Amino acid sequence: MRTTTLCTTLIALGLLGQATSSQANSLVFCSEGSPAGFDTAQYTSATDNDAAEPLYNRLVEFERGGTAVQPALATHWEVSEDGLHYTFHLRPGVKFHANQAFTPSREFNADDVLFTFNRMLDKQHPFRQAYPTEFPYFVSMGLDKNIARIEKTGPLSVVFTLEHVDAAFIQNLAMAFASILSAEYADHLLANGKPSDINQRPIGTGPFVFQRYQKDSQIRYKGNTQYWAPERVKLDNLVFSINIDPSVRIQKLRRNECQVTLHPRPADLAALRQDKTLQVLQQPGFNLGYIAYNTQHPPFDRLDVRQAMDMAVNKPAIIQAVYQDSGQAAVNAMPPTQWSYDDTLKDAPYNPEKAKQLLQQAGVKPGTEVTLWAMPVQRPYNPNAKLMAEMLQADWSKLGLKVRIVSYEWGEYLKRMKSGEHDIALIGWTGDNGDPDNWLGTLYSCDAIGSNNYSLWCDREYDSLVKQAKRVTDREQRTALYQQAQQRLKQQVPITPVAHSTVNQPLSVKVEGFKVSPFGRNVFSDVSID
Repeated sequence: MRTTTLCTTLIALGLLGQATSSQANSLVFCSEGSPAGFDTAQYTSATDNDAAEPLYNRLVEFERGGTAVQPALATHWEVSEDGLHYTFHLRPGVKFHANQAFTPSREFNADDVLFTFNRMLDKQHPFRQAYPTEFPYFVSMGLDKNIARIEKTGPLSVVFTLEHVDAAFIQNLAMAFASILSAEYADHLLANGKPSDINQRPIGTGPFVFQRYQKDSQIRYKGNTQYWAPERVKLDNLVFSINIDPSVRIQKLRRNECQVTLHPRPADLAALRQDKTLQVLQQPGFNLGYIAYNTQHPPFDRLDVRQAMDMAVNKPAIIQAVYQDSGQAAVNAMPPTQWSYDDTLKDAPYNPEKAKQLLQQAGVKPGTEVTLWAMPVQRPYNPNAKLMAEMLQADWSKLGLKVRIVSYEWGEYLKRMKSGEHDIALIGWTGDNGDPDNWLGTLYSCDAIGSNNYSLWCDREYDSLVKQAKRVTDREQRTALYQQAQQRLKQQVPITPVAHSTVNQPLSVKVEGFKVSPFGRNVFSDVSID
């Protein structure tokens, strides 16, 4: 009777769910947005990749909290002397997950690797025909053109043959888009006419098994009891509690309704550090927040107009208001911690009067209306896009422009930008693999238009330099080419770099083993609750 009374009281107070979700071996992560799906090859947003990270493995993976590549579903690999053939030896005994509609009949093998990459490589692939999708990372890095073929040389060995040397190939395969899917599950979905379930009812080999997803509310996973590295699964349950509002995430963290969160407001950091129930992990951000000008929308197809917009941005004021003590001014198209960074580049001096003259000379009439898109969510590279947009609106109104701020739900925002609907957009990037091509190729190349190149900028001189740099393996040669590319990009102003931010990640003192990723991933293998 007393137990019944206690449960009734807890339910009435709304505390029973809280007590259950934070019990030993269960962890709640307060995430910042709803994923569009779990098929990582389709997406580039950290929100989508975070939600899929617990479910999958790749052939190779980055060490937790670091940039070194280590074996995963491939135990080892060899590269031919000419750099064109990569032979991967696959891990035996790896089991795929099951769900109510599918139970695998075999273990992971070479067929799964072939399916994963051939679906992206071959537009006539039966699964791609049944479930038409685009693969932005695969295309923006030129892998669709550079992978000549993938061959199975045994049940547990595959060979990738490239058209050209790709100095970043192994690092690229450690990224989320290269997560290995089940060929058997794909065949099952095709046979049942449900190919899109690969995105909404995911099956992987990862440390956690997908349970259910309620948009704008939560995602539930359970620990994979058959994981190939069982010592790395230390949680029975993992829950993503989705909260767009940073103040709500912090309130939940303080009430122990979640034990890990991300992207706190800079103004909240001092109080968080004083809370003895919390810890705040800090790391220099491998990121960039920037303004992208749509170079295919007049008048931003003109260099002098982009130069005018750039020199009218009051960058110090924005950094002080938006980033506070967690931001450093950005000059270049990638962070200074990225090797090959050109530290000789300088910003054009802030000069709104000269900017106004440039616009007049370019024939841009006073009162011209332009749209400025502002992200609806916090990102590591921009903690408050709405405030930044309002400050830019004020900066550019001094030039006589009528700036209208636009926003959409995060997935829709990215989709519409990729199709080029914006005039100007706030966006940014956290590096994925530690290679310069992940910035200079993935974000600004001609191949990246329609995926991550939100300026829709295609400059043949720049593009040639980036492609050459990727086809040599000597770091000094690559650095020289990348620095020439950075100089060209700075001259042509497809973007205005704004800031690099310090990453601050608050979590409960009860959480053990969590590491801040330089690539902005939230990884829960090897994580436990005290």
